Amino acid sequence: MNPRALSLRGFALSAFAVSLLSASTATAAASAAPDVAVAAPAPAAPPPAAAMRALTLEEALQIAARRSYAIQRAQEYGRSVRGRYVEERAAALPRISLDGAYTKVSDETQNVFFPPDAGFSFPTEQTVQSATLNLDQALFTWGQIGAALKAAKIGLASAEDVSRRADQSTQLEVTSAFYDVLLARELRAIAQQNLEQRERALDEARRKFALGTATEYDVLAADVAVQNARPVVIRTEANAVLARDRLRFVLAETDEVDARGELSAVPQPTPSFEEALATALRQRPDLAESVKRKEVYRQLVKIAKAADKPRLDLSGSYGWKDLDLGLMQGDGTTWSAGVFLSFPFFDGMRTRGRVQQAVSDYNTQDIAERQLREQVSLEVRDALSAVREAAGIVEALGGTVQQAEKLLAMAEKGFQLGVKTRLEVDDAQLSLAQARGNLARAQRDLLVAQTNLKFVTGVL
Repeated sequence: MNPRALSLRGFALSAFAVSLLSASTATAAASAAPDVAVAAPAPAAPPPAAAMRALTLEEALQIAARRSYAIQRAQEYGRSVRGRYVEERAAALPRISLDGAYTKVSDETQNVFFPPDAGFSFPTEQTVQSATLNLDQALFTWGQIGAALKAAKIGLASAEDVSRRADQSTQLEVTSAFYDVLLARELRAIAQQNLEQRERALDEARRKFALGTATEYDVLAADVAVQNARPVVIRTEANAVLARDRLRFVLAETDEVDARGELSAVPQPTPSFEEALATALRQRPDLAESVKRKEVYRQLVKIAKAADKPRLDLSGSYGWKDLDLGLMQGDGTTWSAGVFLSFPFFDGMRTRGRVQQAVSDYNTQDIAERQLREQVSLEVRDALSAVREAAGIVEALGGTVQQAEKLLAMAEKGFQLGVKTRLEVDDAQLSLAQARGNLARAQRDLLVAQTNLKFVTGVL
């Protein structure tokens, strides 16, 4: 998965900002309305909001391991595969059944052979009661049962790969959402600090204007800068809310959650492409599952080929039977046993068609496996590139924030002394906001890229 695609989504929330401003305008209008003679009843106090729970990354991962939808689906898939294995294993075990019957038969046609005036009559009614224990066991199926059992065992093992892949995907998604919350919070703080700095500049411009050392232009420019900084604060606040909602969604939580921690990324040595690729080819659960799936298709080819081959089955029964003919009655044990050969040597070429389908399915899975190996190679290369790129940016921006802060302090002091212009102060403020924002994004990207590298190499 490309870590660039996991960066904090751009949140188009202008509608939210408009509604927020509209609500504040309506509130102001309501407060400015004159008092009326009859006081309206006081509105009921709203219920207290539930405290937002702040989670560390480890706590978030533990919750996801218990409640993630992807992990739950993988667990259900494992149960289904285990049921399939039990079903296929039944073909190799004897089938035992118990039959019971009570039958009463009347046949008047017997009077044709023994008329009433013959002096001898044959019973036309009979009652039969029986109970039989039956056993059927396949002796030789030309490899069908063995191939089915092997395919079921392989499928059982592949379910573990599916579960491991779901667990790793969930960890990557939770980690990305967690750091998105930290980034959104950092950008919100940067926007708030930028607004406060511009408000201080506005106060300073008004003070100097009152003293006659600044012009009306300086005051107006500072006021416009403050007004332009407010929408950024509103937008970053909305982005922070959406980031927390996404974290809550990936955790399958119903209550509000927040991230507890700091964006602190340390560049680490990265393996070579060859080492990372070798690790991925050994550890990737989706690749292991693809290999096992291909082996399942190989066994299905064997099963299809055996459909028109001879097979031997053992069948036996043991029971008790009671026969009542009216004039005569008897009961006793009954049994039978036999080995049966069946050889469907011609079935209208149905078996040939099924074999062709099974071989095509196997070839298709082989192609998918080779394609997946190439995709893994590309993902490893891209993940390594993302880690190195983010680490380089973090290292490059290491001292930029401190320099920008010092530059802004010097510009503000110079503006107070009249040796710096408003434009220089604005440039310093913009440089500081950009430096802080770029560093926060780079730290977030490095943390996610390091996690994604573990994911694509299958060691997360």
